[in-house]
Amino acid sequence: MRIRLNGKENTLAPGSTVADALALLGAPESGVAVAVDGDVVPRSQWHTALRDGAVVEVLTAVQGG
Repeated sequence: MRIRLNGKENTLAPGSTVADALALLGAPESGVAVAVDGDVVPRSQWHTALRDGAVVEVLTAVQGG
């Protein structure tokens, strides 16, 4: 299946989850916020399967001044 991950087209296996998309991106385990099709997805729901054509945005927290 094809998804758009942080603005770039990617291919994942059918039934892939939000967590699978994060792994593809190499996102850290903490300090991450995820939205799928414009809706924030809580960490407790990262096991949710993505649909073909989903738009996934991943933001990571940055420290500094």
